[in-house]
Amino acid sequence: MDWKSLPAFLAVARSGSLRAGAEQIDGTHATVRRQIEGLEAQLGTSLFRRSAGGLTLTAAGRRLLPQAIEAEAALLKGFNAVQGLDREASGRIRLSVDPLTAHYLLAPVLADFAALYPDIEIELKLSYFLDSIEKDETDISIRHVVNVEEDAVGRKLFPLSLGVFASRNYIDTEMPNAGPRGRGLTWIGYGEIDEIQRMVAETPFSEARIRHTIADPQMHLHMARAGAGMTFLASWVTRAFPELQRVPGSPLDQRRSTWILQHGGLRRVRRARLLVDYLSAALLERRADFIGH
Repeated sequence: MDWKSLPAFLAVARSGSLRAGAEQIDGTHATVRRQIEGLEAQLGTSLFRRSAGGLTLTAAGRRLLPQAIEAEAALLKGFNAVQGLDREASGRIRLSVDPLTAHYLLAPVLADFAALYPDIEIELKLSYFLDSIEKDETDISIRHVVNVEEDAVGRKLFPLSLGVFASRNYIDTEMPNAGPRGRGLTWIGYGEIDEIQRMVAETPFSEARIRHTIADPQMHLHMARAGAGMTFLASWVTRAFPELQRVPGSPLDQRRSTWILQHGGLRRVRRARLLVDYLSAALLERRADFIGH
């Protein structure tokens, strides 16, 4: 179907002549006639009959008319919805997320969102600490947590898998010489953090030496890539950094889930809804990388 012929058909049906129809759609007499004739050829039937009063619809034309009007209304509704986005979607929105997720997953997502909604301004805060929505420290937050403990509207997307990762070279050269419970291997540690120490104890490498102490997870990522030892990382890192590999025999920890949380008072604010929906869709596309295997 040549859809650009429908406006010509509707204009002639409403005005009763080719010339008047052309004026309605800012076209020429010849162009409108050609579009009508092309539409009739596609449908294999005549849509108009010439009479003393001009052009009148045939039986086929009368059957097509309500469908064409419905198609026109749907198209106009779509145009109006898109044209209204820039007017309705504007203002500043504060987004809080951890640096690893932001640097390696969200940068292109946020750039695409900014291009789609040019009047929405994003104030991005990167922190491994949880900004409080209750205390109005942020509007929207992406979190990888076991439980949500504050009053916020949330979308639980999927489990976040944490695993033991190291470089392929480290695994190939160091693992074959490891002793029982990982003796001879090296952990990149976080310091005196009870949860991390429990996680280490639950792995098959509980006797490996915690040689390095680094508080920054992003540095853990780069140290592991460089072959400095094993560390806990989210399973999506192998997609971004194929030189990393989950250490054979190590389990995945799926106690945490990825959430998008927002302030309850923003549920009806269009810019917030748009950003939450866009982030949800983008992260769900990467669901398999987060869950791991």
